[in-house]
Amino acid sequence: MISTLRNAWRIPEIRKKINFTMFMLLIFRLGSSIPVPYMDKAVIKSIFESSQGGILQFLDMMAGGTFSNFSIFATNIYPYITASIVIQLLTIAFPRLEEIAKEGEEGQKKIGRYTRYAALALALIQAMGFTFTLFSDALRVDSNLQKIIVVITLVAGTSLLIWIGDLITKKGIGNGISLIIFVGIISRLPAQLINTFKLVSIGQLSIIKVIIFGIVFLAIIAIVVALQEGERRVSVQYAKRVVGRKMYGGQSTHIPIKVSMAGVMPVIFASSLLAVPQTIALFTKPGVTAWIEKWLTPQGNVGIWVYSIVNVLLIMFFTYFYTAIQFNTVEYSKNLQQNGGFIPGIRPGRPTSEHLNRIVSRITFVGGLSLAVLASLPIILSKLFRMQVNFGGTAIIIVVGVALETVKQIESQMLMRHYKGFLK
Repeated sequence: MISTLRNAWRIPEIRKKINFTMFMLLIFRLGSSIPVPYMDKAVIKSIFESSQGGILQFLDMMAGGTFSNFSIFATNIYPYITASIVIQLLTIAFPRLEEIAKEGEEGQKKIGRYTRYAALALALIQAMGFTFTLFSDALRVDSNLQKIIVVITLVAGTSLLIWIGDLITKKGIGNGISLIIFVGIISRLPAQLINTFKLVSIGQLSIIKVIIFGIVFLAIIAIVVALQEGERRVSVQYAKRVVGRKMYGGQSTHIPIKVSMAGVMPVIFASSLLAVPQTIALFTKPGVTAWIEKWLTPQGNVGIWVYSIVNVLLIMFFTYFYTAIQFNTVEYSKNLQQNGGFIPGIRPGRPTSEHLNRIVSRITFVGGLSLAVLASLPIILSKLFRMQVNFGGTAIIIVVGVALETVKQIESQMLMRHYKGFLK
């Protein structure tokens, strides 16, 4: 990874993209420190301190600290992720949306526009909830105009993050939305480590427990890397054919089917949906909040098991969902047949499609289940060992997965540049 980054930095074109990406992420981190006007930070800080280890701390960790600061990015990028899930599911449910999605680049632009509109609507609801319900005691306003300014500032913050994410994807390196989540999570890591060392030094936390968790986290990183890199190679043979006086085909190749074809997106989507009940709990009455915290969040004695089971199911669902979108076995078998390719021992056409579907289903099950277990394991262990661990398996999977995907994109761009130079 380090050698890849070093080699990429020497290429002016890629270095420009890396610098652009870093600049955009720097804007995100600077914006995370800009407070929303007319809000008393001291009151917000006391609200967070009174709910230590609760729902607020978890949501703040996933937001990269923008929530506890109540900065202009307090609503973060998650309304856009939730909107993406909703729009993609609606695309399956409504034939008209499915037709638009298949219209090529123009169709994708329309779907992207609908997603942004839905994201802004969700951000507006969330901003109003934060301002007038959760942090209403921190609101220092004299007129309705000032209240509107607070809400508009939060919605504009989410809109700016969506724009930054799109710019990074188009002009920078990697997936912009994933990188924003990545930077938000790792920005909280130093504070988590310092807090852990403090607890160990004063004797409130056992060093043995810290070592066990360290080993678990290292194991998760190793397994995530193995899942991202692992693939099943399906042999393909191309038939010989004569065109004019020349003979074409006859070579052997393979179809690389990745174990984790969907990457970290199932984990991001699952964590976003699981944050919805926790967000709702912030705006409800104390009795309802206590019920949600007990039954639907990792902080509850029963909730941790419900949360973990639902987390596993959601990750499995989105793994299959994303794999089906990315790897269409019917289209793949058609393309193979049209180009004179076939899998040895399997007839072209429908049998090839069914054969590929069986392989993809088995691999997806292994990949999805592994991701789901890894995401839930640290949460369960933290409850069993009675340790407060906000930087859990979901965060580790996202961080490692996004880092690997970004490096792969850098490698692919270096390879493309090498081929272009060769052709010149």
